[in-house]
Amino acid sequence: MPSRLLLSVRIPSPAKLNGLRCIRFMASDTGKKLMQIDVSSDTVCPWCFVGKKNLEKAMEQSKDKFDFEVRWHPFFLNPDAPKEGIRKSDFYKMKFGPAQFERATSRMTEIFRGLGLEYDMSGLTGNTMDSHRLITLAGHQGYDKQNALVEELFQSYFCQGKYIGDKQVLLDAARKVGIEGAEELLEDPSRGVDEVITGLTYPFCCQKVQEELNKHSSGISGVPHFVINGKYQLSGGQPPSTFMRAFEMAAKDGA
Repeated sequence: MPSRLLLSVRIPSPAKLNGLRCIRFMASDTGKKLMQIDVSSDTVCPWCFVGKKNLEKAMEQSKDKFDFEVRWHPFFLNPDAPKEGIRKSDFYKMKFGPAQFERATSRMTEIFRGLGLEYDMSGLTGNTMDSHRLITLAGHQGYDKQNALVEELFQSYFCQGKYIGDKQVLLDAARKVGIEGAEELLEDPSRGVDEVITGLTYPFCCQKVQEELNKHSSGISGVPHFVINGKYQLSGGQPPSTFMRAFEMAAKDGA
């Protein structure tokens, strides 16, 4: 995976982002300040899993001050990746070269172990559209469910060597966290998320994913990318302290 952009960080002055101007600071039902966090991510990006884990550490350490709502949005690192899949090792050796592949694998193995995870480079990689269709569907059933699904998919792909494009892998993850309509969605690649939600016929199978992509990810070139309360942006697998600093800035700006 590219690393320079993914390790960069931007916490700009409170200039509002296009399409997010109306998002303002809000108080939650508990009276704590609410941090709404939009995450652009791809399910085959290891830094996205690292970023998720570090974000969750920051949230845990800040839970006495803030409540959180995390929402996941699609990004395609390799939009032309084959549906049938290709061995991870073969794909990344072709993309980066054998030497860089070995260095990157060694580095990610170390980083994952630091998070209490085992980095598994066995199995296949490939097209991630169906995983994003499923994540988008989950978002309509609650962001807690969506977040749990993202965790299951990351665990399956990065720690268990499972293929993210395998229908059964996706269904198993969906069933584990209680996503309704997953089989109906995945059994037909031409079926759209709205068709499952409303029963209406949708002419474009991936329209909802494309809408999410256009709204949240069209202006970025790498993931993970985080937007906090519509203003503060961070990119990459940032340490928990960086997220916590951004929470404080967002809270002060909305006070």
